[in-house]
Amino acid sequence: MRKRISVVTPLFNEQSNVVELCNRVAEVMKSLPYDYEHLCIDNCSTDDTVKILRGIAATDPNLRVIVNARNFGYIRSSFHALLQAQGDAVVLIASDLQDPPEMIEEFVKKWEAGYKTVMAIKPVSEESAVMFRIRKLYYKIVTRISEVPLVQNATGSGLFARAVVNVLRSIQDPYPYFRGLVCEVGFPIATVPFKHPRRVRGVSSQNFYSLYDMAMLGITKHSKVPLRLMTLSGFVFAGVSLVIALGYFVAKLLFWNAFVLGTAPILIGMFFFGALQMIFLGLLGEYIGAIQTQVRNLPHVIEAERINF
Repeated sequence: MRKRISVVTPLFNEQSNVVELCNRVAEVMKSLPYDYEHLCIDNCSTDDTVKILRGIAATDPNLRVIVNARNFGYIRSSFHALLQAQGDAVVLIASDLQDPPEMIEEFVKKWEAGYKTVMAIKPVSEESAVMFRIRKLYYKIVTRISEVPLVQNATGSGLFARAVVNVLRSIQDPYPYFRGLVCEVGFPIATVPFKHPRRVRGVSSQNFYSLYDMAMLGITKHSKVPLRLMTLSGFVFAGVSLVIALGYFVAKLLFWNAFVLGTAPILIGMFFFGALQMIFLGLLGEYIGAIQTQVRNLPHVIEAERINF
């Protein structure tokens, strides 16, 4: 019996890319000696994405579509689709064609060589140079403070063997940082480097808030270092403040009439420590928010419809 590969693609308002996406995935998969399914999950698109997918599914028995009841966000939607896939290996690939579907062939070669996890990485990118440097710096910081080594410059696309998917299903994380979670599993990870192209058509659904959310998720899910830094900083600044206070006290005693403190140091100190407290409270809030999400344990998505299953 031939093995089966599932290709999972999350979509949101990708009407300009969906036809080419399905054609390129089908072309790659037909060249491989495996049965396959192409599972698209639509995050409640407001354009004609679902209509186009419905038309393709009518003639392509390998295409399956899940339509969400509302927009549950990229993280939850893509993870839900990954867990619904039935293949011996599951490939996660972006719908904007910036992670070329032709990479699937490289993923499969690594899988055939024995790797259970294969991840695409972008050491070079045609995106904004500033944005690329910010991403690179973020990955370096998260990798340094994380409790497990993370794959730097990973795009999220890759191949995951059935054994990995079964472990991910057993973890039951309602809001996972996927790139970190697959590293937590512990299987050796193969990487497929590629030059990340610019988006040709359509507009990315990612905005500042969603990127910030994903960045904080990577930190709060895989590192306690910020919490430890808060405690250590508290001790350090308390000690420094005590030394400065004693210094001022001694100076005032020695030069009672000549030494005048003034309001500037007081105001600067108040604003500095106030800003520091706000940052620390914000970080604590991020950790508490992650705990609340975990405790509520809501389903990843609510499905409105399944097509071609």
